[in-house]
Formats: sequence, structure tokens, C-alpha cells
Amino acid sequence: MSISKREKKGIIRERVKKIIEVFDESYKEACCSLNYNKPHELLIATQLAAQCTDERVNIVTKELFTKYRTVQDFANASTKELEGDIMSTGFYRNKSRNIIKCCQMLINEFNGEIPDSLENILRLSGVGRKTANVVLGEIYSIPGIVIDTHAKRLSQRIGLTRNTDPVKIEFDLMDLVPKSNWTSFSHQLVFHGRQVCKARKPNCEECMIIDYCNYSEKVIK
Repeated sequence: MSISKREKKGIIRERVKKIIEVFDESYKEACCSLNYNKPHELLIATQLAAQCTDERVNIVTKELFTKYRTVQDFANASTKELEGDIMSTGFYRNKSRNIIKCCQMLINEFNGEIPDSLENILRLSGVGRKTANVVLGEIYSIPGIVIDTHAKRLSQRIGLTRNTDPVKIEFDLMDLVPKSNWTSFSHQLVFHGRQVCKARKPNCEECMIIDYCNYSEKVIK
């Protein structure tokens, strides 16, 4: 007997609740893995993390945030010099231009402060929904779903979305995950993706959410 889309979504929501219960127990330490001390540092670190590992970004920002201490320092930075400072994070030319312009916008339009709304933070140069949700969740405790490579891969494997576009995946998860869990669930997906559900070879045999995952049904008979 076939079930309606509404009933199917209800079943998936129940699965998500079970997954969250397991994640809450297994990944109590799940948090943002980018190092920062000031709000603008998180904003810049997240921009640098595009197509780059958090580990590499943390190595780069350890010196970067000593050299450039304020929003004003970044706004006044030499594009070429900043390119050299962040080269190892990849796409350094675009990142350098965006960071400088972003910090200039912060000063000119927001008095040097990070905006506390999605609408305004998305106006900043080089800031997409991923960066915006990271910053709003960490700095202002505003819930948001962060779609990085781990969240994209896991949400598809588990069976929470069939979409490939990050924005569409974000809205799919917003519909399935309780709002109070949006930020924590995003961090937990990252931890699970790094430790268990790896890109090349997911470790299904040791996966604690295997009973709630579509992918396991395909590989484990």
C-alpha cells in the first residue's frame, strides 16, 4: 500500500528525531571547528574555509589574526599581500578581494559590527548562506542549517534529501529537523562525516545511526 507524501515526511521526521538522539549522545563535543576569538575572525575564517579544510584554515589564521587584528586592519590590507598570507587556503585571489571588500562594507554600512540578520549578512561581499548560517549560529545563537560537504553528503546518503543544490538541501533539512537543533545538527553531521561516514569509504559497520540510514540498506545485506 502506497503512502502519501505527508505520511512519508512524517516517517522521515521521526527518523531524524532518532538520529538526533544518537548524535546528542555520541557527539556531545560537536562544535564549530574553526578557531576564532572575535566575531569578524569567524566571518573571515569561514570565508577562507570555502574549498579548504578547517584544519588548514586554522593553521593560516593563527598568524593571520595576529597580523590583522581588527576589521579596520583587513579593510586597509593590500590585496596582493593578503593573497600571499592566505594562499594555501586556495582561491586566494577571490578570497582576498572579498575579505577586504567585506570588511570595508562592515565599516561603512554596519559600524564595524557583524549584522545579526540573514538578510544583511548576505549583503556582505563573499558571504553565502553557509557562511551566514555559521556566523549567525555561533555569534548570535540564531539557528541555521549549515550545508558544507559533509552535510551535503550525509543528508543524501541517509535519505533526507534527493537534491544536490546546497540551498535546496538546506531548506529540506529545515523542514525535517526541529529548529532548536539546526545549529547543533549541522555540527554533528560534520563530526559524523569526519569520523564515520567518510567520503570515499563510509564505515557502515561501526555507524551508530545505521538503523536510520538509507545508504546502509544498499551496502549491507
